[in-house]
Amino acid sequence: MIAVAVLLLPLLGLLLYGMDRVEDRLTVRPSEPRHAGDRRLRLIPGREHAAHHAARRQHEQQSRAA
Repeated sequence: MIAVAVLLLPLLGLLLYGMDRVEDRLTVRPSEPRHAGDRRLRLIPGREHAAHHAARRQHEQQSRAA
């Protein structure tokens, strides 16, 4: 009987360790997705954006004048 207990002790220790790791993974908040980096989400328009809007305004003013 003591031999069975000695043989099962390491197995139960590994099971306890594994279950602790699983529980930690399930309770952790998810990290921020990789594709949502702040470098792609800037809201400050660049030069291309300003040039596009300037050309669009000119086109609208020309169409109104005609």
